[in-house]
Amino acid sequence: MQEEEFVLIEPDAEGIIRSNTFPGLWLAVSALLAGNMIEVLSMLQLGITRDEHQVFVWELAGRSQPSA
Repeated sequence: MQEEEFVLIEPDAEGIIRSNTFPGLWLAVSALLAGNMIEVLSMLQLGITRDEHQVFVWELAGRSQPSA
């Protein structure tokens, strides 16, 4: 949803959907459709290791981002 409107996100060239609303939410489309949950979870884990996700988590917790 973007300002109360559903926005379709197309997979990138690698076949991954990367959420703009929830940084780090990366979904491997073909693996998801094939039921390959190991690959789906591996891609999700990769996404949540990114700095953007860590900043998002800190913001959700109401804190400023950690100093580098």
